[in-house]
Amino acid sequence: MPQKRTLLITLKNMVNPVLVSLMLVGYTWSYLGRFEEGYYTLLALSFLLVHRLMNVVDFESDNKIFWKKTVGGLVLQWFWVIGLLLLIGFAFKVTEYYSRQLLFSWILTTPVVLITAHWLLRFSLHRWSIAEGDRSKAVIVGLSDLSRKLAYEFEQNPFLGVACMGFFDDRCPERLSEKSQKEPVTLLGSIASVAKYVQIHNVQHIYIALPMASQPRILALLDDLRDTTASIYFVPDIFLFDLIQASISTIKDIHIVAVCESPFVGINGTIKRISDVVLSFSILILIAPLMLLIAIGVKLSSRGPVLFKQGRYGLDGKEIVVYKFRSMTVMEDGKQVNQATRNDPRITLFGSFLRKTSLDELPQFINVLQGRMSIVGPRPHAVSHNEIYRSLIKGYMIRHKVKPGITGWAQVNGFRGETETIEKMQARINYDLDYLRNWSLFLDLSIIFKTICVVIKGKNAY
Repeated sequence: MPQKRTLLITLKNMVNPVLVSLMLVGYTWSYLGRFEEGYYTLLALSFLLVHRLMNVVDFESDNKIFWKKTVGGLVLQWFWVIGLLLLIGFAFKVTEYYSRQLLFSWILTTPVVLITAHWLLRFSLHRWSIAEGDRSKAVIVGLSDLSRKLAYEFEQNPFLGVACMGFFDDRCPERLSEKSQKEPVTLLGSIASVAKYVQIHNVQHIYIALPMASQPRILALLDDLRDTTASIYFVPDIFLFDLIQASISTIKDIHIVAVCESPFVGINGTIKRISDVVLSFSILILIAPLMLLIAIGVKLSSRGPVLFKQGRYGLDGKEIVVYKFRSMTVMEDGKQVNQATRNDPRITLFGSFLRKTSLDELPQFINVLQGRMSIVGPRPHAVSHNEIYRSLIKGYMIRHKVKPGITGWAQVNGFRGETETIEKMQARINYDLDYLRNWSLFLDLSIIFKTICVVIKGKNAY
């Protein structure tokens, strides 16, 4: 790995927590004249939460995207950190210890400092990295869509500090795909000529992007490269597949590649569960009077129980019971469940109001406290629907690697309510899998806020 890239990774990960910590130390000395013992706890918590919850410095995007998305994201993430700190402070009854004026100044000015620092770093590093001669020479062995993408990233992101000289491949230009002919690339020679080229041109980095089936060629190439000082990296074609939370770990001295894993492994699972319990418990206390009124309304509007209990698939595809306020005259569950449609005669008048406002979902906060569901996650489908769609949609069951949610990424992107076509269900699943790939506490928070807007609009709910 180039030294520049190592430095950039360090900067990306440490700028936010270090600046936040320095700001807190500075304000503490300014207001109190010393750094009191109780502030060490606040300093440690702030550093850990910022390091965990706030995005790293965005060096790669252009200025338009930076000001449009990154700045807003930083501000929202910062106030999410502050919200967690306040929650912890109230839980342990230590908020009275800290200076209100000090904290108020720290909370308001820190986002400004972070945004300014991000912009200055982007500007300075861009000028530092723009020179071609400041980049390490690299070649890619194997011409494919994946290796093309790697070369494109080197070209577009000078901060990576790598200049791709070209490709080595045993296929002659006439045998390359039609796409390759439309988008010319620099072919430097056959795989057998890599070692000689690397020695003559002083290439520092070699990226091997050959198919996994090419093991004999890879071994022969590695043997040839023993006489060079170049760093060698594998770009395995396994990453062409649809990976969920891909990572590399070891068991003793055995290397393990995670191809499909839950985002809630280890500390992430603890963070997710704590946030679910705290939020669901707080919300249930606030909405208890409303739930009582809804229960009375359901009872008076039609015959039947107040709550509708239906079997759904939960974590790891295990069946769970999900609660909802009854909104229909029927209690369908089992092998045949018909989705609600527009102007569905089964929906009661009061039930229609509940469904449009999503108030029928409120009892699911009890499911969250029970540990069966999360506040945010893929929406659970009826068991009968799961059995149908798992055979029609590739990767459908992967969404069950996490607990189902009261709301989800698909629902705030227009896929709330009925999915009457296989294409709509496919789109919903795509969003669910995207949530698994990119989960963060900040994403959960943004989904919750977007859900409120979606519910107010009442679109696709009937």
